[in-house]
Amino acid sequence: MKNYVHSNKHNVLYQGQQEASKSGQEILCQMKQQAKLRTLDGSEQPFAHLGFQQLAPPKLQQMYTTCAVVTSAGAILNSSLGPEIDSHDAVLRFNAAPSEGYEQDVGNKTTIRIINSQILANPEHKFNRSLLFKNITLVAWDPAPYNIDLYKWYRSPDYDLFTPYIHHRKNFPEQPFYILHPSFIWKLWDIVQSNTQENIQRNPPSSGFIGIVMMMNVCEEVHVYEYIPSMRQTSLCHYHEKYYDAACTFGAYHPLLYEKLLVKRMSTSSEEDLKKKGKVTLPGFSKINCPL
Repeated sequence: MKNYVHSNKHNVLYQGQQEASKSGQEILCQMKQQAKLRTLDGSEQPFAHLGFQQLAPPKLQQMYTTCAVVTSAGAILNSSLGPEIDSHDAVLRFNAAPSEGYEQDVGNKTTIRIINSQILANPEHKFNRSLLFKNITLVAWDPAPYNIDLYKWYRSPDYDLFTPYIHHRKNFPEQPFYILHPSFIWKLWDIVQSNTQENIQRNPPSSGFIGIVMMMNVCEEVHVYEYIPSMRQTSLCHYHEKYYDAACTFGAYHPLLYEKLLVKRMSTSSEEDLKKKGKVTLPGFSKINCPL
């Protein structure tokens, strides 16, 4: 983690304030004001020249009442949360996390799946063939440089998401499939850094944090499962893999620990929900009342 704090691959130059004294309500208002969801719409260069305006679907703005954000944490095993998760209007899952075989704990309903660029670029994930990515809304992301140089990002993303994205949009034009705008990604990083005195890792936020804030944009109430670990906390990284590493809970590359502390400050959950279910409750932006 110390190594990542000192490295700066994405040329992050943060010049904002750093304070740790905001109330949960003040942080929620900061989120509502600054973390407005933005996807690539093809209007900016180089994407306009490349015809992305014809490829990009209409704005992601369908509103839901209650939403579940189901993290892939190992701690969700043996939780029996599946029925509760499936009772939500919309369910967000991450990357290639399956529900088949784990329904009792994670449910089987999927509305939106957020995927990092590795899922698109790496053949082992079978992006074009796997049923995990069919008949749902897809949202992909990849970290651009901190200064949002879109030309540089298009030429050298972390993993090539643009080629498979174009291919998929042409083959399945009816499936809603978005790429998050990097300005949204890095604004979330700024918000995390602005709420702690410590210098956090200068790497993009985790998919978990990105997904949580994305759903706060489109849901009236968001329930997040096992992002803040329950009493089932384990060093098992993902419920569907046999891989153990405490960094999956507390972060090494991503500023995960700082994200989780921030989410806990915003949470309206009872202590019992946090301990027994690993469940955080957050209001959607439409339900947050802030002073003018």
